Amino acid sequence: MKQVIDLRPVFHRKEERIRAHVLLCWLALLLARIAETQTGQTWPTLRHELDRIKLGTFTGPAGTFQQRTEITKPQRDLLNALKLDPPPRIYQLAPASR
Repeated sequence: MKQVIDLRPVFHRKEERIRAHVLLCWLALLLARIAETQTGQTWPTLRHELDRIKLGTFTGPAGTFQQRTEITKPQRDLLNALKLDPPPRIYQLAPASR
């Protein structure tokens, strides 16, 4: 089970931090299992495919903007299976300083 969510030893001293850590790990595992169930894919496959979506920063004479890569068909299929909208194509526009 640890190989799927890639855990490593974490040491906490306070009880509330231990409880919070366990809750966050449980939520992460729940999210991964829901994604696997909805798509029929394994978590490593999902993660690999969705990690290929990148955000690039481009600067030119008119200013700077951030744009994501094109969504491939497998990525689109995964997002549709998860009932998620694709991330916006353009994230940030900043005109050049004059």
